[in-house]
Order: sequence, then C-alpha cells, then structure tokens
Amino acid sequence: MSKLTEAEFESVDGILKKLPPDDYEKVRRVLYGNETSELELPEKAESLAKSFDFELASCKFNCEKEELRAPRIVRVGLFQNKIPVAPTEPLIKQRDAFHKMAEEAIQTAAAAGVNIFCFQEAWNMPFAFCTKEKLPWTEFAEPAENGPTTLFLGQMAKIHNMVIVSSILERDEIHGDTVWNTAVVIDNHGDYLGKHRKNHIPRIGDFNESSYYFEGNTGHPVFETEFGRIAVNICFGRHHFLNWMMFGINGAEIVFNPSATIGGISEPMWGIEARCYAIANNYYTCAINRIGTEVFPNEFCSGDKKPAHKEFGHFYGSSYVSAPNGSRSQGLSRTKTGLLIAELDLNLCRQARDKWCFQMTQRLDMYAESLQRAVKLDYVPQIIRK
Repeated sequence: MSKLTEAEFESVDGILKKLPPDDYEKVRRVLYGNETSELELPEKAESLAKSFDFELASCKFNCEKEELRAPRIVRVGLFQNKIPVAPTEPLIKQRDAFHKMAEEAIQTAAAAGVNIFCFQEAWNMPFAFCTKEKLPWTEFAEPAENGPTTLFLGQMAKIHNMVIVSSILERDEIHGDTVWNTAVVIDNHGDYLGKHRKNHIPRIGDFNESSYYFEGNTGHPVFETEFGRIAVNICFGRHHFLNWMMFGINGAEIVFNPSATIGGISEPMWGIEARCYAIANNYYTCAINRIGTEVFPNEFCSGDKKPAHKEFGHFYGSSYVSAPNGSRSQGLSRTKTGLLIAELDLNLCRQARDKWCFQMTQRLDMYAESLQRAVKLDYVPQIIRK
C-alpha cells in the first residue's frame, strides 16, 4: 500500500492558519485572491466522509448577480486518493478495492449535492509506469466505452444524477490493442459521452510513460453536459499553455486536470499552473492530484545515477479549484485521501471575459501566422542584432 514518509507535512494551508487572524487574512487575500466561503454541507455527507475515513472540504466562489441571466450554479467534486490495497495483491482484489472506494466517494459527493465528479489520473490502478514493467500493470487497461470501470461508474452516475470524469488506462481493442492514457466522461444518465486521450506525455525522472502509451489523438474536445461545458487536461498537459488555450477556444467552462505528480519534481509549480490558466482563459480549473507513496515489488532505476529503489516518491495531493477571476480554494491535504466540493456560478466566466478582454485582445491571427512559420524546417527566429 502507499506509505507516508515521516517528513511529509499536512498542508500549506494548515501552516498559514497558524498566523495571527489579521495576518492570515492579508496573506490569504494576496495568495488566494477574492474571498471564498465554506459551504454548509449536509450532515449526511459529513457523516459518510467520517465513516469512510477521508477528508471533506468545501468552497463557494462568489459571483455578481445579473439582471438578465439567472445564476448557473454547479457543484463539482474532486477526489484524491491513496491506493486502497498493496500493488502486490491479486489484480481482481485491487480492482474491487478501487471500485469500493469510488462508490464510497461518489455516495458522499452525492449527499453533498455534487453535479460533476472527477477522479485523479489513473485512479483505478497503482501508478506503476515508473517500473517500465508491462505485466501485470497493462492488465488494468480496459475499453473506454464499455470496460468494467466505465460500466460500474455508469451505474453510479445514473443513480446519483451525476456527471463523472474517470481517468483510466485505455485498451483500444479495435486498433491493435493499443494502450492510451484516457479520460472517460460519463453523463448524468449513466451513458458514455466521450473520451479524451492525454495530449502530452512526460519524459522526466521516473515518469517514463512513453513506454506504455503515446501522445493522444483526440484533439481538445469539450463535452456538453446538463451542468455546463467541461474539458479534461490530463496531468502533464498542464505544463503546455496551448493545450489549456484550445480547450478555452472550444468553449470549455470548467477544465479538470486529473494528475499524478510527486513533490520532488513539481510541487512548487502545482498551486500556480492551473490557477494561471483559469485566469488566462477565463474558465474554472480543477486540479486533482494523487496521494501517498506507492511501493512496488521490484526495484527500478531512475536514470539519475542514484541506487535502484521500489518507491516512486510522495504524491502530495493538494487538490484545488481556481476561478476565472483568479480566486482559488484552499487545497486538500498533502497526506490524506480527500474530497473537495466547490460551488461555482458559470456566469463568472463571461463576467471575467468582459472585465479583462483577454479574448478580444489575444491576437490569434498574428500567432497563427507566426506559428505556421515557426514549424517549418527553414524557420529563422526573429532576432535583431547589431
């Protein structure tokens, strides 16, 4: 199972709250933007979270009321989790444990009125791509449209009237049994709505994912749901600004970023990136990261001149939501499985666009022309020298 390194602290927010109240409010305003508030969650949701032993947090973003448009209120649920059983257990036992955990999380989210629920990256398996071993890990791959996880979540979505975003390892049985890193979107009637394959694959440290799957070929789809237009920017795609931009150009109002990233590589960037692109594109972003330290049966090397090891590193969670105006929620724990529930008014997307005029001033035609030249082999950079 995932284990906790003794040196790991609980959360940045927990440390900030040790400041005197007046100082905390000043720091919070600068770091987190416009004030948010906690939701009054039903007692049933609180009770379920306690019984299932995971953190439950909430956030409500403020939006000015309009005269001609009614509020478009949506509740999203972001679930970060440790693996529930050890990677050495039989695969069927692992899958059953993941599905049981998912059912508990979705039940809790439903009790809190969540409309759209999103898991972390590859939520239903150990993040074993560091090992470079194919078996047994590729056995977790399944068809996006009708695999066991999609069918299971389809039942949950229908029961709870909830859209579910499920990041899995996909097996494309039609095209040579190819494996992909894929986000499946299931609508609130339990039907498969569509999928998006990860556009950008990391080649850094132990993130040797290109040994398993290649860059995706599904473009930048936006899914029209009864609760708003959503998109999924999977993990490493958050480092690529054009990736975020295209989801916005295609009309996304909420972009989910299911991730699996460790402290030694990305933590200083984590709280910045999704928030930056919420601002730049005037939509909501939901960043979900894995939790825990996963230990594998066999040692593997990282190509960094250090000894072989069995641990990937600590997945630091800290899932959060950012709004189109730059405000953001507090983050979930760095060490605990947890569910963050955020209430959004999608009218804020247009309000932010009207205020900042980013879309009006972005000059897509100019950059499209420049990029067309830049991709050519005979491109000459525009550098002026004496």
